[in-house]
Amino acid sequence: MAVVKVYDQDKTEQGELTLTPEVFEVAVRPEILHLVVRAQLAAKRAGTHSTKTRAMVSGGGVKPWRQKGTGRARAGSNRSPVWRGGAILFGPQPRKYDFKVNKKIRKLALRMALSSRLAGDNLLVVKGFDLPEAKTKVFAKIAGNLGLSKALIIAPEESRNLVLSSRNLPGITLTTPDQLSVYEILKHKQLVLLEGAVEPVETRLK
Repeated sequence: MAVVKVYDQDKTEQGELTLTPEVFEVAVRPEILHLVVRAQLAAKRAGTHSTKTRAMVSGGGVKPWRQKGTGRARAGSNRSPVWRGGAILFGPQPRKYDFKVNKKIRKLALRMALSSRLAGDNLLVVKGFDLPEAKTKVFAKIAGNLGLSKALIIAPEESRNLVLSSRNLPGITLTTPDQLSVYEILKHKQLVLLEGAVEPVETRLK
């Protein structure tokens, strides 16, 4: 059983919390994490790149000059790929880059990513944030108290004050249990779990 300390926003110890070992104590396999991260990044690619083939380039209906007798190379079209302003040969065409990863593998990768942060002593459980108003200055002070530099904060739900207070701080990203991704966890050195988000995360990944 993984027992972690719970802190308040001033990093004063408030008690302990037992995390589910099936979610936070999983053996990490880099190849699984690599596969899922690659799938997530591939799905973000627009794939809208396009070039014009010979069929798409306008013009080129008339042979530029006769076949023989001019001393120049043979030419059948002024839209040939070797001509300036001509078609592009084997250029990129619109396509999809995403590929399927099984649901069980995606869940396993999330467990591994969470486990890696706990094993590396980079997981912090915080009771909650007291933000009566949306002020970046207030949240910056809290982040300083907790020693956060490049951190992913998992909140039980989106709070307007928390979103507005944290969005301008470089290196700080806010997410919720249902939007949690392997890429975001591994991208940030620190992982902050608000106490209310622990149960939803465990429920999702059990």
